[in-house]
Amino acid sequence: MSRHDFLDIDFDTWPMADVEGWLDAREADSDFAYVVTPNVDHMVRLANAEEEVLLAYERADLCVCDSRVLKRVAQFCGVSLSVVPGSDLVFAMFDHLLRDGDRVCLVGGSAEHAATLRQKHPGLVILHHTPPMGLRRDPAARTEVIDFAERAAARYTLLAVGSPQQELIAHEMAMSGRVRGTALCIGASVDFLVGAQSRAPRMLQRVGLEWSWRLMMQPRRMARRYLIDGPRILPMALRWRRLARSAL
Repeated sequence: MSRHDFLDIDFDTWPMADVEGWLDAREADSDFAYVVTPNVDHMVRLANAEEEVLLAYERADLCVCDSRVLKRVAQFCGVSLSVVPGSDLVFAMFDHLLRDGDRVCLVGGSAEHAATLRQKHPGLVILHHTPPMGLRRDPAARTEVIDFAERAAARYTLLAVGSPQQELIAHEMAMSGRVRGTALCIGASVDFLVGAQSRAPRMLQRVGLEWSWRLMMQPRRMARRYLIDGPRILPMALRWRRLARSAL
């Protein structure tokens, strides 16, 4: 299936079932691959991102749209994207993709999160690494993450350290040639998985208003993202559509 360019990022347009099937076929000894799930927040920041961050997205083995809002903006510009929320992928992984005895490497999140996952999934081997703050500007700390992932020899590595740190680390893992299996850049998904945060009701998710739920639940943290930074996607999309049409 071909990729579709939107805002200069190439998206895979697989439906959720195909992405799950791809993940299900991946084993701990598979050649390393990584998954990124851009949303509106990611795309706004990518507009002014450094080259190394852009490369981390461009070289991902799978790049799927995380956001129904982003899907609608793309549709307005004549681009059809499927929606594969990263949180749904993580839930599917723990619900029916992982098998007893599988090893999971969690980078980020708290020790309590890791303990909760072990309690809820006693058949899994869950290895946890907590990197320091300032990971993006700390190459030595990122190397420590790669070393830990190599030793973990996990089927799936879950990078929960926020964007773009997690995407940079995934790309560096790929470049190192030392890690196997599959890495997923999951952001705050582990919070939902362990119940530290609640996801929006399905009705709000279906109509693309999950962001309003998160804003209501965490107004101080999310206000700037959703009310100031997020709307910048609209003029970006308009410029992109105009340039795309003029190139025809």
